[in-house]
Amino acid sequence: MKHLSRFLLASMFVLGFSSMQAQDANNPWAIGIGVNAVNYGGTGDDTPGMVGNGVAGGEFGDKFFETEKWNILPSVSRLSVSRYVGGGFVVEVAGSVNQIDTFGDQSVDDLSYYAVDGMANYSLRALLNDGWFDPQLGVGGGYNWLDSEGAGTLNGKAGFNIWFSDNIALNVQSTYKHAFKDEADSHFQHAAGIKVIFGGKDTDGDGIYDKDDECPETAGLAEFNGCPDTDGDGIEDRKDACPNEAGLAEFDGCPDTDGDGIADPKDECPTVAGIAAMNGCPDADGDGVKDSEDECPNEAGPKENNGCPFEDKDGDGVLDKDDECPEVAGTVANNGCPEPTVVVIAELNEYSKTVLFDLAKASIRPDSGAALKSIADIMEEYPNTVFHIGGHTDSQGGDEYNLKLSKERASSVREFLISAGIPANRLTSEGYGEARPIATNNTAAGRQDNRRVEISLDKDKEMRNKEM
Repeated sequence: MKHLSRFLLASMFVLGFSSMQAQDANNPWAIGIGVNAVNYGGTGDDTPGMVGNGVAGGEFGDKFFETEKWNILPSVSRLSVSRYVGGGFVVEVAGSVNQIDTFGDQSVDDLSYYAVDGMANYSLRALLNDGWFDPQLGVGGGYNWLDSEGAGTLNGKAGFNIWFSDNIALNVQSTYKHAFKDEADSHFQHAAGIKVIFGGKDTDGDGIYDKDDECPETAGLAEFNGCPDTDGDGIEDRKDACPNEAGLAEFDGCPDTDGDGIADPKDECPTVAGIAAMNGCPDADGDGVKDSEDECPNEAGPKENNGCPFEDKDGDGVLDKDDECPEVAGTVANNGCPEPTVVVIAELNEYSKTVLFDLAKASIRPDSGAALKSIADIMEEYPNTVFHIGGHTDSQGGDEYNLKLSKERASSVREFLISAGIPANRLTSEGYGEARPIATNNTAAGRQDNRRVEISLDKDKEMRNKEM
């Protein structure tokens, strides 16, 4: 009894570190080691047996707690092996040894006691919400030897396990062994010891055994059948598109940092709320150009103008992007460049009337330079206009000669204007001889008017330039 008290005290001390485990399908096997006590008192068996006169039993249970009459061997005296078979049932085989010196109220010479028992135990733990306290009931049979006499018994057991570590429990039980032979003695056998469970495999050490672990080589959580949730967002890594960043289920576990409804991996501007059409980037002015690429984020403008509205600086009705003369007001027909008016053409021709040539030649007289320079200055004001220079003569002289001379004189004027800075592609020239008189050739004054260089607009060449 002294040794049993110490054993129980030590077991209860360890109990303070309990973690509520149990023998189950994951850990089906268990080994028990402990002490046993045999009590022949209080069995209600008054049949004369191998020891005593049959009255040692007394009334059933009336001497159950008289521990001073228990026979205890002060050493490890009981070993058991058990296996969980399912549904809360455990089958157990146990062997025990003892020394009998008290038989009820009688003292006897030391008698050897051996027992082998097989039991089917049922755990009531599940009825108590799977806590640390694990009461059990059992039924079975055994065979006992008292000295050299043996007898079979029908066994009924009540006891409990107290689980106080992952695989270890304190086991306390009491078994009533009813002897089948009249000459054998029924008795109680009490036991206390340590029970160690084993058998399950947990490769990743996450507390979920491999047979139930869907990720047996990676530590995980029970709620995900042993699979991990690295970022702790409630979405297991296998189903988490962003396993290292806490996110939302609606985005397959990815975050939406700016809260714009677009998951960060698909959001080109993850820290600034935007719109789906811009892949998560903002477009403050709604012009279809995201703000980060919009040079005018608060003013709507087309993409081809970097998000800025088109301007018409010269106010001529032609946007700067299409205006070939954005700094000078022009006409829509002339792509925003100014066109010479009738007045301007008349002014050019007033100057051209003063352009003089050497007699019967195409060479320009020096005193005509100022007039040609004025013509060049006016032409520069119309950088998108093509001017045509036409040469004309009076009717004196042969037709072929007059035509040749008019062409050469028109060409001389063109070359002068080119040298004065007017681009060659903006000047055309042609000679018409005497074919286009503007006055009568019958008078000296009329013939003088017909001998002229005339400037006009070359619309055909201008159109061809635009098409190119």
